[in-house]
Amino acid sequence: MQSFDELADEVASIESRVSDAIYDALRAQVNEDEPDNAKELERRLSKVRRSLQKAESLLRGASDD
Repeated sequence: MQSFDELADEVASIESRVSDAIYDALRAQVNEDEPDNAKELERRLSKVRRSLQKAESLLRGASDD
């Protein structure tokens, strides 16, 4: 069984990949003729990233509960 720190590390890795996808969406927003699609994608990915950050924090025991 994985430790919580190992799981938190995996979540952090995924969060980093989502952050990269956000930057890609922002670049597309600037460069494309249909920025609305990229803007919506950026919003959704930002929500995902915040959720992953919260999950990582909880796994590491940094909860405010």
